[in-house]
Amino acid sequence: MLEETAPEWLSEEVKTGTTIIAIEFNGGVVLGSDSRVSAGASVVNRVMNKLSPLHDKIYCALSGSAADAQTIAEIVNYQLDVHSTEIGEDPQVRSAATLVRNISYKYKEELSAHLIVAGWDRRGGGQVFATLNGLLTRQPFAVGGSGSLYVYGFVDAEYHRGMSRKESQQFVVNTLSLAMNRDGSSGGVAYIVTIDEHGTEEKVILGNQLPTFFDQ
Repeated sequence: MLEETAPEWLSEEVKTGTTIIAIEFNGGVVLGSDSRVSAGASVVNRVMNKLSPLHDKIYCALSGSAADAQTIAEIVNYQLDVHSTEIGEDPQVRSAATLVRNISYKYKEELSAHLIVAGWDRRGGGQVFATLNGLLTRQPFAVGGSGSLYVYGFVDAEYHRGMSRKESQQFVVNTLSLAMNRDGSSGGVAYIVTIDEHGTEEKVILGNQLPTFFDQ
């Protein structure tokens, strides 16, 4: 009797894609993401918000497996609430990033997710941290996801230190627009979150309102 074999597609790794970015400016941070959730060649969600709050002035940008990334964000959100209650003040951005790093490293064999953590606290101001499989590093800006491969040259050429709030917001929007136009796994609308000492501002930019460039 011949053994039945499962279809090859059942054992293949499901490819996901996204574009996320965060940048520091003088006084705060700006995070941005596209909204498309893909599984291989299929789009399973067109308008997912990949910018998840970890605390009042700390957010993370999600990439990788949507389920894994959301689970990490929810766990860290709970732990930060407890930590904030214990110390009687808002947590530091580095504390949030460290929690994300610890979970990502501990379950690196089980989880497939990369989170960029960014926010503002009274000790360090605006901060951006990249976390990946035990890595924790503060950077003036960070990009991630499949769409980042298409925009590294753009961000390296256009970024400069000392950017204002408005310049940083436009930098994030332009980067997302370019990535969403070139990466088939990125698309939908652009979510933007700006955080400073005064609070958090969230904004959604529809696809037809994103800037266009000469070759589009």
